[in-house]
Amino acid sequence: MKDEMLSTLAREARELSYCPYSSMAVGAALLGKSGKVYLGANIENASFTPTVCAERVAFFKAISEGEREFVKIAISGGPKGEPVRKSFAPCGVCRQVMREFCSGDFEIMLVGETIEKYTLEELFPASFSKENME
Repeated sequence: MKDEMLSTLAREARELSYCPYSSMAVGAALLGKSGKVYLGANIENASFTPTVCAERVAFFKAISEGEREFVKIAISGGPKGEPVRKSFAPCGVCRQVMREFCSGDFEIMLVGETIEKYTLEELFPASFSKENME
């Protein structure tokens, strides 16, 4: 799948965000090795700790449907109702979830006015993974 299409899907997923407290809408489009794309949007909660990020929503949807191998993810975020301007990097918890299912070369696309590309290793060096449990 072309990066532009995955980026567009991340922007579209952003419109599904439930963010009444922060007004920061985030969307994610996760490409599985199977070729299927899983969308996620952030979902906030008044008590904040149950809030879940768009990236984790996409991963959990994919995992609950049996997908276990992933190619890349596009993430788009910013103030709700405004055009995307800046890139929006995944939080530490999302990076840890990605590391559970992805290797260091997993591609992360940050979709702003331009597309920035990173590997998981670049954004999450010296990470803890299941290999540490062996």
